[in-house]
Amino acid sequence: MNRSANAGDDPSDATAISQLSAQLSGVLTGEALTSGYARGPKALLSEPLSFWGGYDSAQGTIVDKTHPCFGQRLGGTIMVMPRAKGSSSSSSVLAEAIRNGTGPLGIILRERDLIIATGVIVASELYGINIPLVVVADADFKSISDADAIIEISCPNQLGTARVTLIAVSRPALA
Repeated sequence: MNRSANAGDDPSDATAISQLSAQLSGVLTGEALTSGYARGPKALLSEPLSFWGGYDSAQGTIVDKTHPCFGQRLGGTIMVMPRAKGSSSSSSVLAEAIRNGTGPLGIILRERDLIIATGVIVASELYGINIPLVVVADADFKSISDADAIIEISCPNQLGTARVTLIAVSRPALA
């Protein structure tokens, strides 16, 4: 039962997807640490997060009161974070969040992180849920961080090249 995470799996989203795809604003590449496909809104974490003690995998909420994103939910998003911090136990919390559907759909990092990679790999092996994990260059990380966009990650092969597509979000004009 291998499945990929995708916020737009509902076929009724086809019109919205094609409209968003028409507003494509950038395609970047990175290094795939795990394979998978995900598409969703960005959850930008400006500071590293330790999932161990910092994230509630049942509720899907950042619970570290010292983290700038305290209270933010990561479920259904593409998590963008420079790097992780904390205990090796963070990998088990991340794997459980992925299993529960309260974790991110995909993850983009600026620096390789063995703990995050372990959590994603465990979720794939134990639960059959593939979460793409990508490491991008500093300039691309800045572009992703600054973009007002839906993010699509395509990693067909583990340890290969990943494609990160930024799809511009249309904002209604204020009258």
